[in-house]
Amino acid sequence: MSTYRFHLQKYKSGRNSKLTCPQCGRKQCFVRYIDEEGKITFPDYVGRCDHEDSCGYHYTPKDLFQDKPDMKPNNDDDWRRIKTIAQIRTKAEPVAPSYIPADLMRKTLSHYGINPLYQFLCKTIGKEGTNNQIERYMVGTVKKWGGASVYWQVDKDGNVRAGKMMGYNPKDGHRIKEPHPQVSWVHSELKLPDFNLKQCLFGEHLLTKSSSTIMLVESEKTCLIASHFMPDFLWLATGGKNGCFNEDAMQVLRGRDVILMPDLGAIEKWIDKSKILEPICKSVTISDVLDQMATDEQREAGLDISDFLLMQETKQMILARMIERNPALQQFLDDFDLELIEDDS
Repeated sequence: MSTYRFHLQKYKSGRNSKLTCPQCGRKQCFVRYIDEEGKITFPDYVGRCDHEDSCGYHYTPKDLFQDKPDMKPNNDDDWRRIKTIAQIRTKAEPVAPSYIPADLMRKTLSHYGINPLYQFLCKTIGKEGTNNQIERYMVGTVKKWGGASVYWQVDKDGNVRAGKMMGYNPKDGHRIKEPHPQVSWVHSELKLPDFNLKQCLFGEHLLTKSSSTIMLVESEKTCLIASHFMPDFLWLATGGKNGCFNEDAMQVLRGRDVILMPDLGAIEKWIDKSKILEPICKSVTISDVLDQMATDEQREAGLDISDFLLMQETKQMILARMIERNPALQQFLDDFDLELIEDDS
């Protein structure tokens, strides 16, 4: 008998068919976590997708308790002992990735006025900087959740592999996770039949335009912000803790100099994953600069490099705070067509 209180639910043939994955949208591939003691009923998004390489979604009870401390059991040991039920898998023949029409992607590259992430970035790195990053990385906007951002994954050959939709809070730029995570996929929303999601790196289309050293991060938002402040590097994102950090997707980095910049708390996992890159890349370096400077509280929060870059207020952030206190200031700037001049000195 298992000694683990929280574990992935066991499914038997013909009973309790698996669920739809909240990330990739595929049906009957999502396994939920359960509480062996029956005291906690986990939200539907706490579980793991069977498609480890192409999707990689795995939101554990530990992740939930970190995001929602009030749900954490009184016994600290219970939530640390999390067991993933190993499933026997046969290696399937590789299936060609599906693509989304480029015209559909281009239609989303507008209406940024309703996009909360765009509003947040304008207040932090300025409108010009935001427009440059949004255009360069091809971030779109859709009506879902009142203006969700679409992180388009375009491969080095210009094929649109996927579009990840995410909702943000315009005030702090954080993802909206309540009452449930605002994340979905364009192919799921459009119900594209037989769509084979095979993710690529966010920003991969820029590889053919730059020979700069690559900085690899988890989050797409981090990629946009860090690229603004440190443009000498080419910033790419895996699209999450697991995302597309797999052997197949990493082939595009062959012969390149790569620096890994994991979020706080993820360095050990990325050290292990770096073994994928060693035979592929010209050089691989794992940066621990965040771990060296972070406080225990920052580690617990799992901050990333963009959080540190924004800790010191930019001139745009100061101006946004002044406008929030006195909205008439915005009207004054608009009437006289005034704009903030960034001075690097």
